[in-house]
Amino acid sequence: CQHANRRIVRIGKDMKVSTLIDRFQGKRFNSPNDLVYKSDGALYFTDPPYGLLKQDEDPAKELKFNGVFRLANGKLQAIIRDLTRPNGIAISPDQKILYVANSDEKHKVWMQYDIANDGTVKNGRVFYDVTGEKEDGLPDGMKLDSQGNLYCSGPGGVWVFSPDGKHLGTIKPPETPANCNWGDDGK
Repeated sequence: CQHANRRIVRIGKDMKVSTLIDRFQGKRFNSPNDLVYKSDGALYFTDPPYGLLKQDEDPAKELKFNGVFRLANGKLQAIIRDLTRPNGIAISPDQKILYVANSDEKHKVWMQYDIANDGTVKNGRVFYDVTGEKEDGLPDGMKLDSQGNLYCSGPGGVWVFSPDGKHLGTIKPPETPANCNWGDDGK
């Protein structure tokens, strides 16, 4: 995701950069932020306004919403249009649940959606709400382990949840994280 360039690119083995996608219905994206591939090859990605100087009020903003998109078989769909700041994104190991972080100071939540057979989403619901948390950080990047536990950067650290939404604990590094990933050893 190239935030400031408002596009998603592909980097070839020869390190050549080419645009994968940069528009929805002829309008430039806001600033693609995070992405995840489903096992069927579908690409899901978030498009908040963070790359625009004045965000939602920026005159360069062409889309009227901040969305979550799905690109599959050359077809692009806006599958979520009602989140104010869609940011981090992940898919459950069984490929049935899409998680999206909403990084809005007024509505700090991780959302959960059922992935329908056609790849769209339904039954959007709050997975976990940290709006009342006072520590620095917002719901942002996330990863899932093989059992479906979520590791989500958020207020004060990396929040760890079971698949059923139980808060298992928070990893508190010396600085506020915006994302997380697995090391080569899988830890």
